[in-house]
Amino acid sequence: MSVKQIGQFFNPRSVAVIGASNTKGRAGYVVMRNLLQGGFNGPIMPVTPKHNAVHGVLAYASIAALPHPPELAVICTNKNTLEPLIEQLGNIGCYNVVIIAAGLSNTQKVALKNIAHKHNIQLLGPNCLGLLVPHIGLNASFSHTVAEPGKLAFVSQSAAVCSTILDWAQSKRIGFSYFVSVGDCLGIDFDELLDFLGRDAKTKAILLYIDNIDDVRRFISAARAAAFSKPVIVIKTGKTHAGAEAAYIHTGGRTSDDSVYDAMFQRAGMLRVSDLRELFAATQTLALHPKLLQVEQLTILTNGGGPGIMAVDTLLQRSGKLTQLDETTRAALNAVIPQSNMTTNPIDLFGDSSPMRYQKALEILLKAPEVKNLLIIHTPSALAPSEEYAKIIANTLQTIPKMARPFVMTNFMGERAAYAARDICANHSIATYRTPEGAVGAFMHLVSYRRNQKHLTQTPESGSDNSQINSKAARKTIQMLLKEGHSQLSTHLASQVLAQYNIECIDTRVAMTPTEAKEQAIELGFPVALKLLSPSIASKSEVGGVVLNLNDSHEVEQSAFAMLLRIKKAYPDAIIEGFSLQKMAPRAGAQELRIALKTEPNFGPVILLGEAGTGLEFSQAAVAFPPLNMNLAKYLIAAAHDKGVLKERALPDKVDKYRLCDLLTRISQLIIDQPDIDSIELNPILASNGQFLVLDANVTLVPYQPKVGKKRLVIRPYPKDLVKNVTLKNGETVTLRPIRPEDERTHQEFDQSLTKEDRYRRFFGELPQFNHEQLAKMTQIDYDREMAFIVTQPYKSSYRTLGVSRILIEPDNSSAEFAVVVRSQSKGLGLGRILMSAIIDYAAKQGIKTLNGITLPENSGMIELSRKLGFTITRDFEEGTLNMQLKLN
Repeated sequence: MSVKQIGQFFNPRSVAVIGASNTKGRAGYVVMRNLLQGGFNGPIMPVTPKHNAVHGVLAYASIAALPHPPELAVICTNKNTLEPLIEQLGNIGCYNVVIIAAGLSNTQKVALKNIAHKHNIQLLGPNCLGLLVPHIGLNASFSHTVAEPGKLAFVSQSAAVCSTILDWAQSKRIGFSYFVSVGDCLGIDFDELLDFLGRDAKTKAILLYIDNIDDVRRFISAARAAAFSKPVIVIKTGKTHAGAEAAYIHTGGRTSDDSVYDAMFQRAGMLRVSDLRELFAATQTLALHPKLLQVEQLTILTNGGGPGIMAVDTLLQRSGKLTQLDETTRAALNAVIPQSNMTTNPIDLFGDSSPMRYQKALEILLKAPEVKNLLIIHTPSALAPSEEYAKIIANTLQTIPKMARPFVMTNFMGERAAYAARDICANHSIATYRTPEGAVGAFMHLVSYRRNQKHLTQTPESGSDNSQINSKAARKTIQMLLKEGHSQLSTHLASQVLAQYNIECIDTRVAMTPTEAKEQAIELGFPVALKLLSPSIASKSEVGGVVLNLNDSHEVEQSAFAMLLRIKKAYPDAIIEGFSLQKMAPRAGAQELRIALKTEPNFGPVILLGEAGTGLEFSQAAVAFPPLNMNLAKYLIAAAHDKGVLKERALPDKVDKYRLCDLLTRISQLIIDQPDIDSIELNPILASNGQFLVLDANVTLVPYQPKVGKKRLVIRPYPKDLVKNVTLKNGETVTLRPIRPEDERTHQEFDQSLTKEDRYRRFFGELPQFNHEQLAKMTQIDYDREMAFIVTQPYKSSYRTLGVSRILIEPDNSSAEFAVVVRSQSKGLGLGRILMSAIIDYAAKQGIKTLNGITLPENSGMIELSRKLGFTITRDFEEGTLNMQLKLN
């Protein structure tokens, strides 16, 4: 569904309630009541054969009897009536439908989807609460309360959680731009809502409650696009196996380990909270401070030492930072706090502080230039009643212009004594929390969002030279091994593939018999490791299939015989392919790592990093998705340290993290290039002196079978198949290729090379030079959603950009907008045609139907080129521009 269609769904001019009722307790009764009480201005049309009127509104006996097609229909009948009702709505031209009913079978869901697709109907639900759009007074739900207008959007698969959030938000005076219960996501899904809400000017932050995600690739693309412009916070159920099973029963969909979801949310730039308490805190914080923090430091003002220490401990434990107070600020505070002449952060006013002292300290901090975020903690006492101090805070804040004041949070401790104070804060749009830890946790959500934005826009370093990778040779080897019947590759076979990606494995010999093993050991030199080769046994070390430190040929032969006897007894049907032998690698001073690939349901390949061990589960590893660049690999290593699955060892040589990043990117590229690889296990990998040596490798091959509508990778990798050489009019050969994140520096130089006139023609105004964040968005693109081609030529020791063409694709893939700009000094070489042709060909192959662009009337070169390439040119007299449109496919 397009963003425009979603916008129409949430802005109807008329609503029909199918199954409207006068009987209390029925969904049709509650939905009619909510629509009438919400202030919706359009026609509300109840449909029921049982009543002449519902809630005093004239009713219609059937859908066919409606005077005109409603722009939104809410079906409140039971699940067995849905198919004919959807058919009837489609016949009269109603294209937006909410289904309340729950408990549909898979057969019913398929039938409903088919009917909806036939009539181009957009479905919300089933098993949902409905939707609320407060700014137009629309409450098309069976909620027990209303939602006030606000800046937050909330989307949930759980109707029960929707009701809980609504109830809580009303007490906190928090409003919503949109409040949507998606239920089983039969039609409208999270990705479509993220696309709409990410562009919606009324929405400053987005909150999601998720049980399962169906199309992960579309979700990541939409979430990443939304998170670039506003905070997106998510709570995902099913952290445990039992919880995941319950989520599956509730809303359907396949499940994966929770660590995989964690990795997905991080990759998309979203913030994850663990429970409803954290979600409440995040909701309140974002409602009152939805913008990016200026700084991460927090100032704490308290009238009790203990609560201040609790706040500091929580802040530092979560990697937060305290504000360093200026000498001027400290001197001013010392003058009003007689108990102390060494005031520091946290600022303790002591329990006997008078209201006047409290107000003076607050005024000092609100005006202090270094104080950008302020937490005020208040502990009630007979000398310091909470309500009076809440009024001081509210009144003092009103004396300072909103744009000049810091972000203020409050924590009024206690219960009964704090109610009135919290209510005053809520009425004055001041964030308030029950505990110091809760307040700091909410603040850290904003800090995490700020850090996520930095991570998303950080320019990656260049990794290894791609000339070290021979993907064609690796593919040829894999095809040969599959043809020979190999599906489980041990080190001696896996190394043939890994070597093509410059991944070094220890020299491994293969022996078919104990006697041959003895002879191979003599050639290798002692000591050696002896390992059984058997595709039937996953963990050979656990059944005595691995013997280390064998020091002579007799030991090798005897160990091999004993190994065969043990395996024959324990696994009489096991397939034995022989033995592998390796010279024992010196492990002193080396750290032992483990890197694995697993193919997860719904997610495809994921990369795991941890320390070497007997078993690597998700709980023992950090997780990331391919493709990885150097930055993403660095974050994977940091995540492994944070999770405690990769420890800093007291070794003479620390693990070279730059080279480890490089290794991870090569493994990522191997996964991307070779779809027949289903799993990889490299364990252990000896890391020493900047080198990484794989001692044991296991690779599983499964011939890849593409599935219609299903992509193997959840993130589209760099489309290197689109890289090619082209010839300019002056005979020079240059490179045409998709843009990469690593191009930011050269793209900045290209932007700076444009003349003022060329910048005006491209951007329709005098814009300043692009900053890092803007350049990052131009170079770190989602290849599923957009494409930018650049033409580069060698320049000095690097290269420079001669021109760029860019298309931004609508989420439903129906149309795309394009733009082209050429280096001012490089015009007349045919670059415009090369770049335009590249995006036209790309758009056609993507199935895009219409390519649109805008230019100024004075840009004669672009206008003439567009005409030659088949574009239709029309003038927009109101805007003073020319529209260029090309029909494709």
